[in-house]
Amino acid sequence: MKTDVTFLSGNLTLAGILFLPDTPTADRLPAVVVGHPSGGVKEQTASIYAERLARGGFAALVFDAAYQGESEGEPRGLEDPFQRAEDIKSAVSFLATRDEIDPDRIGALGICASGGYVPYAAQTDLRIKAVATISAGDLGSVMREGLGRTQDPQTLRSMLQLANAARTAEARGEAVPRQEWITEAVDAETYEYYRTPRGHHPRAVQPWPVRTLDQIIQYDSYALIRLISPRPLLMIIGSDANTAYISREAVEKAAEPKELFVIDGATHISLYDKDEHVTPAIAKLTAYFATHLAAI
Repeated sequence: MKTDVTFLSGNLTLAGILFLPDTPTADRLPAVVVGHPSGGVKEQTASIYAERLARGGFAALVFDAAYQGESEGEPRGLEDPFQRAEDIKSAVSFLATRDEIDPDRIGALGICASGGYVPYAAQTDLRIKAVATISAGDLGSVMREGLGRTQDPQTLRSMLQLANAARTAEARGEAVPRQEWITEAVDAETYEYYRTPRGHHPRAVQPWPVRTLDQIIQYDSYALIRLISPRPLLMIIGSDANTAYISREAVEKAAEPKELFVIDGATHISLYDKDEHVTPAIAKLTAYFATHLAAI
């Protein structure tokens, strides 16, 4: 069962979908906030995971980040890591006020970029009792150093110059400078997911404002990841994911209890929607959240 919902993040109204188990229960439910990838929307991979978690007995909330999808915020398409973290905390607040939700049994799951935003938010939001990620990404690191840390250092300076010029242009009242960022230049599977019927959604991956670049570059997903402890951390990756090193390094920095779970043959993107890889991920997540969001 799913219901369209809205809630505030700061002064912006966010659009969400709340998934509940089909079988009613008199008990208050454990709940999981599910964050979507950068440029994605709630109807894509986040809803795949939320719907499956609801089948496992959890309430699951997906939502469009501020400035994206059906949520409020201008300029459209802005990817602000600090706002994204606030959105997650606001989603927790929303769940904590629902009569059907147990406010002491709320976890969070981040997919791709939200696999950075969720741990970042959980570092200081102790209401998040269990943290999990799928194909976690650290956009700050990727923008500063490139995927796999292969980027020419001059590229970083060039991006900052573009972002700074965009800020000046906006201050002059000019149109918001924008750029496409999911193009044929990215890896083939990412392009296929976002730009073909496989995973395309008309509200997803709009051209983002160029000033997004400097906001992302100054952000570090896992700088204080040790603060999640003593709450548990689970990071799920594919054995063939080009981003796997990000989760491996994050788990290394984190304090116990922590776990890295590897799904053989999966890639970064196949964990979004390929059933042969989503199914074992869901099985692991369901057991994990059942253990760590159990009624006291």
